[in-house]
Amino acid sequence: MRIALIALIAITFAVPAHAAPADDLLKLGWMAGSWIEERDGVVTRETWLAPLDGAMAGAGQTNRPRRPPRIEHMKITVEPAGLTFTAVLPGQPPTPFVLRPDAGEEMVFENAAHDFPQRVIYRRCGEDLCARIEGLVNGRQASQAWRYRRAP
Repeated sequence: MRIALIALIAITFAVPAHAAPADDLLKLGWMAGSWIEERDGVVTRETWLAPLDGAMAGAGQTNRPRRPPRIEHMKITVEPAGLTFTAVLPGQPPTPFVLRPDAGEEMVFENAAHDFPQRVIYRRCGEDLCARIEGLVNGRQASQAWRYRRAP
């Protein structure tokens, strides 16, 4: 009986191997605000609302010379599968990417079944926000990266 009680106490107070999804979401609070990258005449912006009740909402806009703006909506939510980044692009169904628990300092969201990208990655780069998408295109690795600074 005593061994069973000790085992029950150890299980009850064990430290989880990975933070709960809600804790992971709160860690992203620093992303709240507007971000901008200007490169080769292309202006890319992302704006994120602070975490609230298990969700963050975001919007992205890319402006290229002589092209219409490209606008997407994003959200990061606490879901049964774990913390989930969902991208909503015009003319496409919402695409969810689930946080990989082994990502370390990066927030690596993955959807291996998606055509491209298969991974959406966010991390803090000093005062900047670094973002990257990556995956396979025609059997070859492809990626695109942004380094956003806080918008004035």
